[in-house]
Amino acid sequence: MIAPLKYWHEALASDMRTLGVDEAGKGPVLGSMFVAGVVFSEDRIFDLAAMGVKDSKLVPAARREALERRILDIAEENYVLEVTPRMIDELRSVMTMNEIMVRCHSKVVSQLTAERAILDAADVDASRFALRVEARLTRPISVIAEHQADRRYLEVGAASILAKVRRDRSMRDLEKEFGCTMGSGYPADPDTICFLQSWLSETGDLPPCARRSWKTAQRLRASLM
Repeated sequence: MIAPLKYWHEALASDMRTLGVDEAGKGPVLGSMFVAGVVFSEDRIFDLAAMGVKDSKLVPAARREALERRILDIAEENYVLEVTPRMIDELRSVMTMNEIMVRCHSKVVSQLTAERAILDAADVDASRFALRVEARLTRPISVIAEHQADRRYLEVGAASILAKVRRDRSMRDLEKEFGCTMGSGYPADPDTICFLQSWLSETGDLPPCARRSWKTAQRLRASLM
């Protein structure tokens, strides 16, 4: 991949700690969203490449679990923010999802120490997203946001793996709690829709793990009224 190789060359020219940030679970109708940040010193970038770190969507689930442990072993710092369905619903009543993403990313960046932060842009305008996140920080740090940054920067790929593993783990925990299959939690997943329909049919309301402000949840609930 050309972009990471170029970045390694630039990074090795200075003594820099770089922070990668990415999220998992922005779109699901079930379960929490996780925003992960992870900091690496410049000499660890090659280690990430050697591990096979890449965008979590390109890594099988079992491999992600193994990579999570190895990433945490070499990271300088890490922080994972969980945003529950209830929190998402409450925030969406007073702001847009884009603003929620800005606040979440700025919170993660604020929890960690680095000279530069690279974010997977959660806005159609990547530059605007970077500026909005940077404006909420209380200390100076260079913020870069790009679309598909999890495929171009190894630090962001590592963050995407941490976020995805936490998201998947939380869904498994929910399945144990509710004693049934929930699927991935995304609206396009038949198992997810089947779970919601069954729960609504039995209780007349959405489960506490659902994002009530999602159109999918509102449509299914309305269909029983």
